[in-house]
Amino acid sequence: MHRFVAKANVDHYIGLLNGSDLAPGHRTSITKLLIEEEDKLSHDLEHLEFAEQKAANGRDHVRCVRAARDGFAFGTADRELAERLLVNCENLQTVLEDFCHSLRAKINSQGL
Repeated sequence: MHRFVAKANVDHYIGLLNGSDLAPGHRTSITKLLIEEEDKLSHDLEHLEFAEQKAANGRDHVRCVRAARDGFAFGTADRELAERLLVNCENLQTVLEDFCHSLRAKINSQGL
């Protein structure tokens, strides 16, 4: 049951972090909560597929946000907003990729 809750929390925190209306302090707090939930899942190697799916979805999201940002003219308020959103998405992607790398390293160290 705790794995289900941890996965649901990961999904929830990712959804919050993908929003553009979070204050920096809240973004930091939610990122910490996301990492804590990922840590709960990192003890079970079967969660690698879950982690890889989240990372793949995140890469797609970063590509979409980057394309949207590129649609705005340089120097406009819309471009600046899209740039901030892209930075947030890229930061989240780093967290997701780190989770995958840690699970893969654990698997490789156990010789599976």
